[in-house]
Amino acid sequence: MTVERGQDWGGRDAIPDDAVMVATNAELRSVVATARRANEPIPHVALRGGDLCRTLGGRGDAAPGGTGTRVLVDVGSVLLDGSLHWFAAHLVARSAWGVGRWWVAANAAHHGSWNLAPKAHPGDGLLDVLDGNLRPAAQIAAWRRLRGGDHVPHPDIGYRRLPAVQVTFERPLTVRLDGEVMGRVRDLSVRIEPEALSLTV
Repeated sequence: MTVERGQDWGGRDAIPDDAVMVATNAELRSVVATARRANEPIPHVALRGGDLCRTLGGRGDAAPGGTGTRVLVDVGSVLLDGSLHWFAAHLVARSAWGVGRWWVAANAAHHGSWNLAPKAHPGDGLLDVLDGNLRPAAQIAAWRRLRGGDHVPHPDIGYRRLPAVQVTFERPLTVRLDGEVMGRVRDLSVRIEPEALSLTV
């Protein structure tokens, strides 16, 4: 089911016995990527931590034999240098020094302690795409507002909500998928895979 923020889209249910327990963004991405590369269904995941868990209001207490809120969420996919990869929470592209242009495709609102993409909902069939290139002073000011999510709107930060997007950077940027460095890339082709992942939080 595709949902809008605020809609009742999950119900309490028992955690399946065969659910995979996941506590971090990297672990969740590994589960998704392993299944996709094997052309198999992604197993049900009991989410105990990470940015997607926080975005969904999870408390990190999912455990075998317990109960939780079951939801269907989207997964992001991206073509990097001709190779297909997946992410559950976010793709972040920026310079190695963190200055200059940065670009984000978010499925989850949160990125660590930041409310990076405050409109993001992981079950709405859209990626929240942020594109910024701020002067150093403006970038520092924006970073200070990231925790509360009030760094946007900003005249130098584009914010769009899209099912798919392609972008070419003037210079290669370091790409991270759910926190894992994938390398320096100039061309990205990103899309959302709706309702691809069944979770309990």
